[in-house]
Amino acid sequence: MSVTFDATNVDNVASMANFNSAAYRRVTMALNDVATAAGGGAGASVTLSVIFNQPIPASVTSYNVQVTPNQDAVAFVTSKTNAGFTLTLNPRLASNTLSSGTNDIWVSWDQ
Repeated sequence: MSVTFDATNVDNVASMANFNSAAYRRVTMALNDVATAAGGGAGASVTLSVIFNQPIPASVTSYNVQVTPNQDAVAFVTSKTNAGFTLTLNPRLASNTLSSGTNDIWVSWDQ
């Protein structure tokens, strides 16, 4: 699956006691309603490869991914690269079966 995204720049200034103020740029993208298939049975996980149409700049060594599965599931992210990542959903209870549905994903990194 290929997901189209628009990156948004958010300029921030962080200031804490005993630290110098630091300006940085946070880049974010919202991937809304990313579809996933139904699970194959009770307790079965669903895996989805999310591929960015435009890779994250090579200078970015780490980025954050926040996932909201729109069902009773636990989400986790693996295999993060600048080109995308793998999303896995597990049913919260082993006796449950995942239904096809959508997930809201927020990706961000600092420059």
